Amino acid sequence: MSSADVNRAVNQVRQAQQAYAEFSQDQVDKVISAMHEVCMLNLERWARMAHEETGYGTVADKTMKNRFGADDVYRYIRPMKTVGFISADPAQGVYEVASPMGVVAAVIPSTNPTSTAIYKILISLKARDGIVLSPHPSAKGCIKAVADVMHDAAVAAGAPRGIIACLPNPSIQDTQALMKHPGTNVILATGGMGLVNAAYSSGKPSYGVGPGNVPAFIERTASLRKAVKDVLTGKSFDWGTICASEQSVIVDAPLADRAKDEFTRWGGHFVSEREKALLEVLMVDKNGALNPKVVGRSPQVIGRMAGFSVPDGVRALLVPEEGVGRDYPLSLEKLSPVLSYYVADGWEAGCLRCIEVLTYGGLGHTLCLHTQDVEIIRQFALRKPVFRILINTPGTHGAIGYTTNLPPAMTLGCGALGNNITSDNITPLHLMDRKRVAYEVRPATDEKAVPLPPLVKLGHGLEDAAARFVAQKFGSSPPPAVQGAARRGANAVAAPVNAPREEILDFVSEADVRAALRAGRKLRINAKTLLTPSARELGDAERIFDRV
Repeated sequence: MSSADVNRAVNQVRQAQQAYAEFSQDQVDKVISAMHEVCMLNLERWARMAHEETGYGTVADKTMKNRFGADDVYRYIRPMKTVGFISADPAQGVYEVASPMGVVAAVIPSTNPTSTAIYKILISLKARDGIVLSPHPSAKGCIKAVADVMHDAAVAAGAPRGIIACLPNPSIQDTQALMKHPGTNVILATGGMGLVNAAYSSGKPSYGVGPGNVPAFIERTASLRKAVKDVLTGKSFDWGTICASEQSVIVDAPLADRAKDEFTRWGGHFVSEREKALLEVLMVDKNGALNPKVVGRSPQVIGRMAGFSVPDGVRALLVPEEGVGRDYPLSLEKLSPVLSYYVADGWEAGCLRCIEVLTYGGLGHTLCLHTQDVEIIRQFALRKPVFRILINTPGTHGAIGYTTNLPPAMTLGCGALGNNITSDNITPLHLMDRKRVAYEVRPATDEKAVPLPPLVKLGHGLEDAAARFVAQKFGSSPPPAVQGAARRGANAVAAPVNAPREEILDFVSEADVRAALRAGRKLRINAKTLLTPSARELGDAERIFDRV
């Protein structure tokens, strides 16, 4: 596609978006719901298309990723208020109004093509933006299929025709032209560092994703069997194509012998010195770069490519290492079911090894810690140069928000440490601007402030100011227990998550309902419980309330 064709695609979406920006919240949510419904009918078909076109991963895991991008993301963003007044603090005289950014330029990778396309389209249209997708050339067919189906569903639900566009034959030049196009307003770039750097050099607001050389530390108090299963699950999922998958595992010395047995029992294969040498030649070139031919391939295929056989049933290849850096080629991000394996004596040594791994290509992204020692969790939180520290869960699933309450996302910011503009999981909140209306509270002259009534009041579809502030700043709301404690007073004690009987809540927001849905639990309310309108709508639809 030429730059002239890119120009036509952007202009088409821009014209549609100008009309879409006038939609009400109900109209937007109708469009989002229609796209969600059609996605749920195509999860496996799109997964199969992606696998056949790229050769990466497995159909089953890609189906699960599609479900996550379509259903988990939808359930999280559906109650969000993205039109009109989205927060109000009458006491301070400050109000916020949502304003769409405009046209999103979305670069889609080959490793997670259909799931990333689903996710980016949903969050863009939820924010009242239009979107132009630039697919990786090796996955352009499956990505365009997603875009076409979601476009037709959106239009059938009332969206302007042309609100979604996909470049059918993208090149590097076309992607650069798209990112620099004067009609593009914000960039969502998922890909290698070259692409991310190009996005940040485009002169446009950009959300890029740095590499994720994710270490997992199994500390001596860990539940060892669970930790091993979690590491293998994260690493082998879709054969390592998600950037948050574990790349190195560091085992505390007292667990070393047992850990090797557990890894072997649950599908790990420790390579010999000969096999290690063959892997190094295959996987890393003389410049220290990863061979793209091993990305997303099974251990058996990688073994054959390297020149040795791997038994059926092996889920990951484990490579014993003594150091990190260019002299240890397999200590880099591998995007395949190959794990560097280290032993460290004590959490301080494990902490230092994790930092070495992160410094070699994963700063700001994700770290996994398996432990039962809360003080060690605290120390890791204070010391680690990452913005996602996942406790006792697989890296892949925890970072994207599948096994944790992080905002569900396929684009994970790495903050300033990773040369990214944000450390958040990207949601619709990142794709819209906020107008601020501020009343005078301190006159600059000897005249009194002009008294005015509130523009809007709390309870008119708005969450309380504190919860909205956290959502604005961090992309999510605080856990329900924290919200409840804040409302009841600092000395209140929230019921444990696993308590046999939840307390009756005095206030429920949409964030509380979302968290309960993800945790699979009910919310106990009675006639005195205050519900925000969005919480009531979602809670009734999902039958989440236990009325007493």
